[in-house]
Amino acid sequence: MDIDPVLRALAAALHGEGPAVEIVTGENGGLAAVPVETGIDDAAVVVRTSGSTGAPKATVLTVDALAASSVSTAMALRGEGQWLLALPLQYVAGVQVLVRSLYAGTRPWVMDQSNGFTPEAFTAAAEELTDKIRFTSLVPTQLQRLLDSPAPETLAVLRRFNAILLGGAPASPDLLATAHAEGLKVVTTYGSAETCGGCVYDGEPLDGVEVRIGEGELEGRILLGGDTVAAGYLDAARASKAAFFEEDGVRWYVTGDLGELGDDGKLTVLGRADDVIITGGIKASATYIQGKLEALDGVNAAFVAGVPSREWGQAVAAYVAAADPSPEGVKGITARVAGALGVLAPKTVFADTELPMLPNGKPDRLAMIERLSELHQGQ
Repeated sequence: MDIDPVLRALAAALHGEGPAVEIVTGENGGLAAVPVETGIDDAAVVVRTSGSTGAPKATVLTVDALAASSVSTAMALRGEGQWLLALPLQYVAGVQVLVRSLYAGTRPWVMDQSNGFTPEAFTAAAEELTDKIRFTSLVPTQLQRLLDSPAPETLAVLRRFNAILLGGAPASPDLLATAHAEGLKVVTTYGSAETCGGCVYDGEPLDGVEVRIGEGELEGRILLGGDTVAAGYLDAARASKAAFFEEDGVRWYVTGDLGELGDDGKLTVLGRADDVIITGGIKASATYIQGKLEALDGVNAAFVAGVPSREWGQAVAAYVAAADPSPEGVKGITARVAGALGVLAPKTVFADTELPMLPNGKPDRLAMIERLSELHQGQ
């Protein structure tokens, strides 16, 4: 894939020599950097939110925010180097690979994903890197594929990365334990398009980033502040007002997640603010139920949500990635989780070999909720 035109347009935007751009898929699956009129001073890039919980929003990132993110990332990773691009450029994590490369003065290498993400294609791309300092960004699903019965050459290239940034979705303890046991330098990240991507590494905010837990109407919400926060959403004043605010000279973004800060200041993400399902007057945590499902043998991943129900108001429903997604396999999962959860057990369970994913590697929550709602049929 020829990314030179995209790199040139992005470099011009970052240096104030060209308009803000949005990277989109062009003809024949190629990529193009399309100029965008934002009306915001020093806007450089427009990126879409993932759309995993609603319609994607166009987030405006400024030169200053991207520069602050790049500098603080280099400080956290103890150096700049060459990046391997393994994520879609339409989303912030992919864009940031190019931005960091431009600020570092290195050329990123683009993985061939014409046949999807495969360990073979990743390994081949990683073998082309030439810099002694190497980085890449992955989502948990990608890393899991790389570590499922890995070839020796795949492990070799993974071990050569100075850091593998892992974000976009929660990483399971088992995945992290496996990665560390294999000698991989994995750094878990937390952030979003609204914060120029990951701005909290292994629970600790990057330099220039502030984290606090909301109070009052924002009780329990994770608030991210500092130089990396976006200018707002394009042509969405109401959404911008709800998501961003300024206080004592600091710009803040209100996330959709709940969290807590430990005595050491480290952030723990507890789940989404819309995680609570009220079913038959009982409050149930989707994250808690998901954890119980994923602890069952034969369940590789799970997604839990509330779906409309005539009897319960909301009914707990689960979409699981199972080793045996057959009707008999689902019956076994349903019986075992009922024994573990009692009245909180999902009323509807749908199984497949994998959870449906968005192009950026995040679970497609809306697609799963729609499927579960259809299956439950409001009963």
